[in-house]
Amino acid sequence: MFDKKSGTLAKERLQVVLIHDRIIVSTELMEKIKGEITDALSKYVDVNRDEMEITPENDSDSVALVVNIPVNSVRHC
Repeated sequence: MFDKKSGTLAKERLQVVLIHDRIIVSTELMEKIKGEITDALSKYVDVNRDEMEITPENDSDSVALVVNIPVNSVRHC
């Protein structure tokens, strides 16, 4: 019997795989992007680089990179 919940999960996983294939960003390039974003933000806030995540998301007919950056504190300039 087909479980609707597992079907939904499988569909979401397939979408992530297709999005990754669509944008074709290497691990090295993703790390470079991550480094440059954190370098720029570090001028203003103390970020947790180890917990930062960049994930591609499908939005209609486009792909977006969604960035989650934990901020430890704000720097006073």
